Amino acid sequence: MEISRREAVRTGLLGAAGLLARPAPPVNARARSVIQIWMWGGPAHLDTFDPKPEAGHDYAGPLNNPIATNVDGIRIGELLPLLAKQADKYSILRSMTHGVNSHETASYMVQTGRMAGGRDVYPGAGAVVSLFKGYAAGYRGLIPPYIVLTEPQGRFSEAGFLGSRYKPFATGGNPAQARFAVEGVVAQGISDERQQQRREYLRKLNTLEHALPGEAQLAASREAEEQAYELILGDAGKVFDLSQEKDELRERYGRNTFGQSCLVARRLVERGVPYVTINYRGWDTHKQHFQLMRRQLPELDKGMATLLQDLAERGLLDATIVWWSGEFGRTPRVQWESPWNGGRGHYGPVFSAVVAGGGFKGGRVVGASDAKGEEVRDRPVYPADLIASVYELLGIDPEANLPHPMGQPARVTPAAAEGVTMGGRLQEIM
Repeated sequence: MEISRREAVRTGLLGAAGLLARPAPPVNARARSVIQIWMWGGPAHLDTFDPKPEAGHDYAGPLNNPIATNVDGIRIGELLPLLAKQADKYSILRSMTHGVNSHETASYMVQTGRMAGGRDVYPGAGAVVSLFKGYAAGYRGLIPPYIVLTEPQGRFSEAGFLGSRYKPFATGGNPAQARFAVEGVVAQGISDERQQQRREYLRKLNTLEHALPGEAQLAASREAEEQAYELILGDAGKVFDLSQEKDELRERYGRNTFGQSCLVARRLVERGVPYVTINYRGWDTHKQHFQLMRRQLPELDKGMATLLQDLAERGLLDATIVWWSGEFGRTPRVQWESPWNGGRGHYGPVFSAVVAGGGFKGGRVVGASDAKGEEVRDRPVYPADLIASVYELLGIDPEANLPHPMGQPARVTPAAAEGVTMGGRLQEIM
């Protein structure tokens, strides 16, 4: 479950009290932030970044004309022409694997690097980054260090045993609407003027501070109120106000929830927020897969390509990791029979991920699937390998310890002795 703005203020998330001891400063950090584009449901690798037209109609379906990119030798799906022009900025991992076909278990594995079903529920990447690069590491922004646009995954507890302080703040709302109604920050139908009037009325009603000057709990409550209203009426909350952006740029991103979420994500990392997840639903395409792809892939193409270009033009890409992935891929062989009528099922043996920025090299391909996209052919990449690489570029030691509530040993990423299969960090693109 996500943590709300009101809960964040109430539990002291915006202050320094009660936090863990400040960890050692990061060493050799090349990235400051992560934008994770989470493809909720699992995108089809054959229709996006690992096309297989030679496998025939039963595998490629009608999307059998992959296009060249601006990097010689790299082709991607035909419905991603804008991303094809940005291929020099990202690397494709075509040999991601974990072998799990269940949403919940696969999501946990891709987000934590660990097998599900153990004694402990480990935190996902966003919560770990929130710990090491959040308030305990000197982050003092009013915006929480771990944001989800616009709703949490709901597949597992993102914070794991770290607890509610490290759950993401889910914005709610829809950034494509005229006013982005961020939960606890922007209320639909209430103007800033009316909010200011409410604040002044609240102050008039509050007589306890005059009766009990210097009382610690009242002072803490007043501080929380000041911070909350700074988000509502001050400069901090304006990070969510997309009316400050030029219409031309908003059109480039796409006037839809995903495109405008990408724009909000850029604004958040520009303000120094360490971890932003865009929870992009709609990729669990068991039925009528290709009809859905013709609608959704152009939307993905426009938003993600513009995000990469915008980050690069603003000098932010070198310090921002963009991580595109779902929990798995989809069945390479199309399920033409009823009731699927041209669908693709869950598929964990091999799938694709994309990484860009923050120290990851662009214009590369890591690993390969076989001729039909059914198995890993070369250089298997496991979730723990990718996550450890992201942490390393952020300056987080993958072998560092996590604060376990029972004092048990718990590493940021699994050790070989834990029985988790790994292939090694992505040194070839770092």
